[in-house]
This record gives sequence, structure tokens and C-alpha cells, in this order.
Amino acid sequence: MRKQLFVALLTIVCQGVIATTASLQETVVSPADPHIQYVGRICFANPERPAFNYPGIQITASFEGTSLKMKAKPGSGYFMAQIDQAEPFKVSFMGKKDSVVTLATALPNAQHTVRLMYAIEGYELYPEFWGFVIDPGCRLLKAPALPERKIEFIGNSITCGYGIEGESEREHFEYETENHYYSYASLTARTLDAQHWVVARSGIGAYRNYGGPRAGTPDSNMPVQYEYTGYALKSDLRKNGGIDGERWDFSRCRPDVICINLGTNDLSTNNYDTTLLKQGYHRLLTKVRQHNPKAKIVFLCGSMLDGKELEIARQLLDEVTVEARKSGDMQLYRFDFTPQTGDLGYGSDWHPSLLQHQKMAAELTAFLSSLMNWF
Repeated sequence: MRKQLFVALLTIVCQGVIATTASLQETVVSPADPHIQYVGRICFANPERPAFNYPGIQITASFEGTSLKMKAKPGSGYFMAQIDQAEPFKVSFMGKKDSVVTLATALPNAQHTVRLMYAIEGYELYPEFWGFVIDPGCRLLKAPALPERKIEFIGNSITCGYGIEGESEREHFEYETENHYYSYASLTARTLDAQHWVVARSGIGAYRNYGGPRAGTPDSNMPVQYEYTGYALKSDLRKNGGIDGERWDFSRCRPDVICINLGTNDLSTNNYDTTLLKQGYHRLLTKVRQHNPKAKIVFLCGSMLDGKELEIARQLLDEVTVEARKSGDMQLYRFDFTPQTGDLGYGSDWHPSLLQHQKMAAELTAFLSSLMNWF
């Protein structure tokens, strides 16, 4: 009798432990949860593994509870994270086994909002977002409404934020020192309270990528890459499907204004062809306008060029703008950044420093504010 009573009591205790353990299990939130907001060129071919490789991808969610963890594919790279209105911080998924990273603990037991931004260009890393982990019994809530204004930035390493956290021009590219969050594009969008969508890759050109032949790189320049969800390092990768092969659905974003900042790589080595570069600008403009018939388009001249090449870039962009407007495109505009001189320092490989990006953002913000009547 005592043995039976002991077994019964043990069973009750075990069941209670199991129930308690189950009630304490954290809540795993799928990337497909409808409460999660996404901004940027993202491939949802697998809804449980959203994939992307351009910088500036944004993921926003509101959640209950006191803690938050983020899940991503190991080796995905770096994200910037912000909880509520606290200071943003960098999150690393560079380790081979880093798949879950704690973003917050010991928060007040209330509703909170997390904002994530992919900080680097990940065309070699194939990053994926795998969801969130929140407190037991908690859930996601309706996220704050996204800004109505939309800006698309088409660019190269300057737009990516290459070397923005580098100590000097003597340093070379590292993922650790690239951070799009602090780029002129990201700063401008936040100041103007606008969504920003990014199609940018270091070394890319309007007709010729960095170090490419005089005849150009027609299989991987921006007029080609612009048609796809992600950047493909080699054209053969387009056959793989997924992020490499998916053609972008332009109905997913209708930008109000599109800023094109290209030409630095086309003119970076002394074997360029100005006629082909001008044709490349026209070709890109034709594609961008085809997919965005109502948007204002602004050709920017970046801050890294100087001397002869700066004059060439400005002249060609002026000519393309005048010719397009004569052909009836009256929503095409021009803007030149102040060239960098070194007085604000340099980032890695002579790229704009953080201070230079801030100056660029102030200049572009003033221009777009006036152009778009965004005050």
C-alpha cells in the first residue's frame, strides 16, 4: 500500500515538473509571423528562412515580455539593433555556430519594439533571418506603422557604408568596419522619416565595375543587378534560384524618390570609356524609370571623385539629365555632394569617414526636403 502511494505521489510530482517545465519554455516566433515588418529586397521563397544580401534590410517587431533573442543563419554577418528608444548596438552572427543572440534581458514587463538593420553587404555570406525568441506565454503585437515616405538608394561602396568604422585610409575592407546604418543614405532616411530601400554593392558601376575592362562588365553592372532581388557575384549563380535567381517584384515597393549614386568605380582606373559610361547611365535610367514611372529620380555625384574624373562624371550626368528631360522625363534631377578633402578624416581605403557621411546626409537631406516638400 505504501509503495503504491509512493508511486502515485511520484507520478503527480513528475507530472507537475513536466507541466512547470513546459510552461517555462520560451516562445519561438517564426519569421513568417504577420506581425513582423520587413523593408528591403528580401527573398521569401522559404518563408521560414527569409534571405537577403543588400545592406539596409530592416526588420521590425513589437513584443511582450522582458527579454528578446534573435535567430539567424550562422555566418550571416552583422546587424544593428535598437530596443525601444535605447542606443542602437551591433549584433554579430559571424561565428560558425552563432544562430541565437540575446538582444535584451531584464526589460520592464511591458510592450517593446525592436528594430533591426542589416549593416553590411552579404553577397558572399548568404544571410538569413530565422525569427525571434521571447518570454514564455508572450507574443508579438502590432508593430508601429512604417513611414509613408519611401526612398530608394542605388549605389556602390559609399552607399554601403564601406570602411565607415575604419580608423584610417590605410585599412582595407573588413566586414567589421562596414556599417550601412551610419551611411549618408540611412541617416538621410531617418532624418526625413522615410523608409529606405537599398540596391548597393561595393565596386559596382553603371557600365564598368571596379578594375573592369574598358569595354565594361555587362554581366554584373548595376543595370543587370537592378532587376533581381539580390546581388549575384557571378552571372552563373542566377541559375541557382532563391536570392541569386529571383527577379525582383517591383510592386513590393513604389518609392517616391530614387537616388542613384554611381560612376566612381567606372572612372576609378584610367581605362574607362566615357561614351560607354554615358550609355550605361542611360541604360540604367531606362530600367529604373520603366519600373518606377511616377518616382522622382535624382542622379547624385559622390564625394570620392576629384580632378578630371569628377568633372567627367558631373558633365555626363548633366548631359544625361538634359537629354532625358528633352525626351519628356521631367522628373529627373541632379545633385552633387561636396567632394571629400580629408579634413573630416577618411574611412578604410580612402572611403568617406563617419563625419563625411554625416556631412553628405545633411546636404542630401536639405535637397530632398526641398524637392519633395518634406518638411
